Formats: sequence, structure tokens, C-alpha cells
Amino acid sequence: MRVAFLSSEAVPFAKTGGLADVAGALPKALREHATDAIIILPHYDQIEPDFLTDKVIDRVPVEWRGGIRPTRVRQSEAAGTSAYLIEAPEYFWRSSIYGYGDDHERFAFFSSAALALCKHLAWQPDIIHGNDWPCGFAITELRARRRYDTFYGPTRTLFSIHNIAYQGSFDAQDLWWLGFGDSPERDDFMLKGSASALKAALIAADALSTVSPRYADEVQTPEQGYGLDWLLRKRRDRFVGITNGVDYDIWNPETDPHIAVNFSAEDLAGKRDCKLDLLRRFGLTPQPERPIIAIISRLVAQKGYDLIRQAAGAILETGAFFIALGAGAKEYEDFLQRWHDSAPQRVGIYKGYAGEPLAHQIEAGADIFLMPSLYEPCGLNQMYSMRYGTVPIVRATGGLDDTVENFDPERGKGNGFKFYPYTASALLEKIREALYFYGKPEAWRRIQRNGMTIDNSWSAVAKKYLEIYKEISKF
Repeated sequence: MRVAFLSSEAVPFAKTGGLADVAGALPKALREHATDAIIILPHYDQIEPDFLTDKVIDRVPVEWRGGIRPTRVRQSEAAGTSAYLIEAPEYFWRSSIYGYGDDHERFAFFSSAALALCKHLAWQPDIIHGNDWPCGFAITELRARRRYDTFYGPTRTLFSIHNIAYQGSFDAQDLWWLGFGDSPERDDFMLKGSASALKAALIAADALSTVSPRYADEVQTPEQGYGLDWLLRKRRDRFVGITNGVDYDIWNPETDPHIAVNFSAEDLAGKRDCKLDLLRRFGLTPQPERPIIAIISRLVAQKGYDLIRQAAGAILETGAFFIALGAGAKEYEDFLQRWHDSAPQRVGIYKGYAGEPLAHQIEAGADIFLMPSLYEPCGLNQMYSMRYGTVPIVRATGGLDDTVENFDPERGKGNGFKFYPYTASALLEKIREALYFYGKPEAWRRIQRNGMTIDNSWSAVAKKYLEIYKEISKF
């Protein structure tokens, strides 16, 4: 089976969030199951040159704005499978991946180029797997092509929602010159007077998926469906939630080259060295007996920073350190700065994205990882944390609810702690409960080992996607 995995970002090339981790790991895992899977993404100018090779496919003919735009494509094996990077400097050589007024044009071109590339290579995919709104154009274009292009006649599509809040909205007048001015495509894009690439894909795809079973249920409700819950309920017979996995080639404390000392579930001694290293990196008092609570996330309301801000004083009253890594809304960056300034020996912050090494060092050195999200489609850091013996405290939403089980001291079961109401008091209650067990070394080691021995590998997840691919191939 041939699968073309389309994504606006993928590890190790470009990353802003969990989508990149999925796009970099799932195709590689599919290859382990005798699937010819490739990745197609834009060639951004911030991609490290070491990840690129001299393999170039020249002059791929892309139908664009009424003509043909010859396009160069770079090939790379840095992701563990063949990745093809679409070159278009006017669209992708910018300081960031998203956030421009012409984002819809940029990713509509990428989508057309991805389909043109497969045809140029005479590589006929059985499945086009598109991800989030930037790939919605490809899903919609492919359905239209099947009406007249025999090359794509047998190809079926899976469209994955990673965060339904981002819908790729733009001025509907642009549909004409993007090639979607006729029905039914034009109608499929229309949403509340604008065009939405996400909505069009939800209609055009042969099947839909999202990144956890709980999130699949949540987005079918008015509260979390962002105006598209009705459409997902209508398509529920072709909509499934599959929890993301972890790439243990990258996230493994036994082999991780970024951490101070390697360790395992059988021998946790090295975690104390990682903890001391983390305290040193953030300039905090070297007191490894104190617990470290950490968070790595975008600084936005969705990630629960309103709750953290309300609970900040009480968190420090527990005696814990607090470490935060991320960038985002100025109000939360300013809050973290004020918190650090008020307790510079107890609160460590890094505003920005320092790259993968620091994230690994935080996961390895922290005792508790905080994810108090308002909503969370899947979440990956709670699974990274468990692998590193760092106990997650999460709000029971989306994939956080699917992957974290409250610790039950009587049965010795559970890999973390989770709370339900979106309130600072509920968060604090779980922090205090976790710290109570932190003070009982035997129970704490049980929680750590419960999490470290769970199989959240992409290999297991890939089998579930293969089942979907085989099913929609029959449509």
C-alpha cells in the first residue's frame, strides 16, 4: 500500500506543535508494517541544511492560477522515510510557518504541488492522508480530480483533525482564482459568509480521524465543535479517534543524548542527576529533595495558564520549584516574568522555543509535568513525561483523559493525576495530592514505573491507521 502523508510541518524539518511530531513519526512507523509511506511538506527556509540533501526533482508542473508553475522539490531521508519538500520561496521562505494574510494561498499552492508531485513521479498513492486545514485544499482538489483524472481515480483520502479550533478561514472571493469557484467545491468551503479549508475537507474526505477517542466525542458537541459539530455528527460513521503515539527512538531516557545521565524504569538513579542538571540550567537552588513541577507549552489560554496564574502563590507555598518553557501571549509571558522576578531561586522560565534538547532535559529532570488544558485534542507531553518517570497532572479532557489514569494507592494502579472542573482549586487539589505521594518514595516509584512501562509507541498506533486505510480503500 502507498500512503502520501501531507502536512504543513514535520519533525525534524519544521515544528510548532504536536502535528509535527505525528507527521515525522507515523509515516516512519507505517514503513515498519510494509507500507510505502512518504511525507510531503513545504520547504521552509528555517529548515536546518543538515536535513537536506542534493536530491532534487526539478520542474514539477503545478497547475496554478490558470497556468503551469514549474516547481522544484527536494528529497530527504532525515525523517526515516522519504520526505519531499516543496520549494516556493515567495510562499515559504518567511520567518515563521503560519500567521500571514495569504496563508490560504500558500497552503493551497502546497496542496496542488503535492498532488502534482505524485503524478510527476508516477507514484500513484492508494491513500492521501491530509492533516489539519492547510491540507484541506489537497483533500478537496483530489475529490474534484477524481471526476476527470484517471491517475487519481483509485486514490482515497483520510483527513485528520489535530485541532478543530484552527479552521483556515479566508475571503470567499478568493475561491475563484484558487480553483474552487464551481460547485460542489465552492459550497463545501462556505462557512458563515467566509471560506473554510477545514470544512471543505470534512465534507470531501472519504474518512475522517482525530487524535484521541475522547476528542472525537468532544468535537461533536456544540461546546467544542467550533461550529462544525453538526457536520461531524453527520459523518460520525466515517469518523474515528486514534490516540497519537510516541517515537521512542527520540523520546527514550535509556538512550537520549540530550540528558545528563541516562536511566530506565529498572534503574531510576540517573534521574536525580538530571534533576540537578535542570536546576543548574535554570539557575535555581540546588535542592534535589524539593519537587520540580514543569510545563512546556504555548503560552495561550487553551493550555491552562489562567489556572496557573491564579494558583501561582499556592504552588510555591507547597515548597516546589516551578519551571516553564514556551512562548505566546504577552500577558502570560509577562506573568511568568513577574513570577520569576518575585522568586528567582524557585521559578525558572525560558520564554521562546529553545529547540528539542531543553525540552528533553525538562522531561528528564522534572518530577511532575503540568497540563491543565481547557481542551487538548491529544497531547504528547504527558506521554513523553511518563516515559521519563515524570508524573503528569492533567485536566481530564481529550487525549489527556484517554492516556492518564488516576493513581489508586490501594491497587497500585495509575500513572498520574487528573482533575475535572476547569478551576484553579481543582488544579491545586491534584498538585497537593501528587506531592503527598511524592513524599512517599515507594508509592512514587510505583507511579513512575507504571507510566514508564506503558506502550504508547507509534508502531502500535500505525496498525490502527492501516486498518482505516484498508477499509477506505474499499469505498
